[in-house]
Amino acid sequence: MIHPSAIVHPGAKIGGGVAIGPYSIIGEHVEIGAGTRIGPHVVIEGRTRIGCDNNIFQFCSLGGAPQDKKYNGEPTRLEIGDRNTIREYCCFSIGTSQDAGVTRVGDDNWIMAYVHIAHDCQVGSHTIFANNATIAGHVQVGDWAILGGFTGVHQFVRVGAHSFCGVNSVLLQDLPPYVTVAGNPAAPHGINSEGLRRRAFTAAAISAIKDAYRALYRSGLALAEARERIAAIAAAHTEVQPFADFIGIPGRGLARPRRKPSDAGDEE
Repeated sequence: MIHPSAIVHPGAKIGGGVAIGPYSIIGEHVEIGAGTRIGPHVVIEGRTRIGCDNNIFQFCSLGGAPQDKKYNGEPTRLEIGDRNTIREYCCFSIGTSQDAGVTRVGDDNWIMAYVHIAHDCQVGSHTIFANNATIAGHVQVGDWAILGGFTGVHQFVRVGAHSFCGVNSVLLQDLPPYVTVAGNPAAPHGINSEGLRRRAFTAAAISAIKDAYRALYRSGLALAEARERIAAIAAAHTEVQPFADFIGIPGRGLARPRRKPSDAGDEE
């Protein structure tokens, strides 16, 4: 199922049932799992390992050198899991020796056109990256997170699980799990209630997550006080624990609201 015009290095490891389209180029150190489909004009190079049953569309560039001036040809890697859809013109880089040396993308992600995943990023599973979403180096994206079209994420930022970035968001600071943000710079606008309902979170769990959100963003509490209140909520509702754990880890600071805590309008 390899088109005659494709160039596949003899050292590449190609699983059963893999399809490789016209004019695609597969490098020496590439591994592609069974059932994965590679469209035309795709370049997969470097030490790249791709799992099973992925669907990679035309004109993607995977496993190329990172866009980092410090990179000096070190044998770093790109790892992509199973059942991902990667649409046209996506660019995923290998890692660097300044970090873990590997860029990772998990399973069952829906990645639309022109998405850039930079060096050393760690992307979970079941995420959605809409068209032109871009994450800089060393970014962490949790499971089920959604990045709206043209979202840009600053390097070293953490994006929590089940969070949601609206279209054209510029995320300069860490985004806790479950929280919805939008704008430039991105500011919080409540929690991703609809997404949580679709993923079978109970009404009680969603209510507890809203209480944690209010404690952090709406109560006027200092961060240390908000952490204490959220820890108490998490003790009674395990779904809140990821939120409590996330805000307890030092990072780039948390995406903060533009409005005063007394302002109304973002409770949901």
